[in-house]
Amino acid sequence: MIESTEEFPIRRVGEEGSSDGIDKVVRELPLTIILNEKELVTLLCSPVDLKYLAIGFLYSEGLIKGKDEIRKVLVDEVRGVVRVETRGDKGSTEQIFKRLITSGCGRGASFYSAADIQDQERVDSQLVVMANEIFDLVYEFQYRSQLFRATGGVHSAALSDGKKILIFAEDIGRHNAIDKIFGRCLLEDISLDGRMIVTSGRISSEILLKVAKRKIPVIISKSAPTNMAVRLADSLGITLVGFVRGKRMNVYTSGWRVKTG
Repeated sequence: MIESTEEFPIRRVGEEGSSDGIDKVVRELPLTIILNEKELVTLLCSPVDLKYLAIGFLYSEGLIKGKDEIRKVLVDEVRGVVRVETRGDKGSTEQIFKRLITSGCGRGASFYSAADIQDQERVDSQLVVMANEIFDLVYEFQYRSQLFRATGGVHSAALSDGKKILIFAEDIGRHNAIDKIFGRCLLEDISLDGRMIVTSGRISSEILLKVAKRKIPVIISKSAPTNMAVRLADSLGITLVGFVRGKRMNVYTSGWRVKTG
């Protein structure tokens, strides 16, 4: 297994002077996904949970619909390649092209079109969560990532039932971290019913749509949303919570799911 960090000699400089030391830096891996012998995309990612990432990406993009479509998954960690074979040649029926994309501060890899938003159904869920449970959940979430504490260089994502973290993933890309969760859920038959997503990153429209496709009614972040994400969450009936800091948060849409007393 490839290590998630690499150490480099550095010079620390401050008001009181400078000193030599060692710093841990997060590793970055170009991961190429090959679907049915067709080179699909190269993701820049952290070198862990590559199988979950590849399957989660294909699942999020609609290139696979379920676990039963997957025939074989081969992971080459050294070369940074995941080969996925499905039952039926998905490559011949989808618009597929190879792209090299950045790791998530801007736009992640996506095959979405306007039709994805227009065709997306509203999320019908009566899930309710207490405000104090959100505060406690985000507190646990922030201290869960040892890699972030060591490097400050990754995003985190978690699947929760509203009371505890069920699955935790981290990656240099915020899109990748969420795809790792969905990939694991698909491969290990973990239900997404009545679940929530917690993320450390900005909630963009792409992130929101990724969550909506899995019919998840609540997404929570300690960071900000974009205007398109707020509008999309409102139209799809999703509760979007941002800027969760200490005992404060902003509930942007479908606030009836968040109870304060």
